[in-house]
Amino acid sequence: MVTLSARTDQDHVALAEIELCGELMIAASAAMGDRLSADRIDEVLNVEVSTERTTVPRQGDHRE
Repeated sequence: MVTLSARTDQDHVALAEIELCGELMIAASAAMGDRLSADRIDEVLNVEVSTERTTVPRQGDHRE
């Protein structure tokens, strides 16, 4: 007997990742050339590119 458990947040993340991979595969199969450009990948994944540089605070760096 197989017992099914309730869906978790990890399930939702995994399904979203699978969907994004599928979108990339569809775009790659329709692309002209060998590879998708970084701009095309961003477009497929609906990524907005920020021109601002962000930095990660160092440990012990307390800015307020």
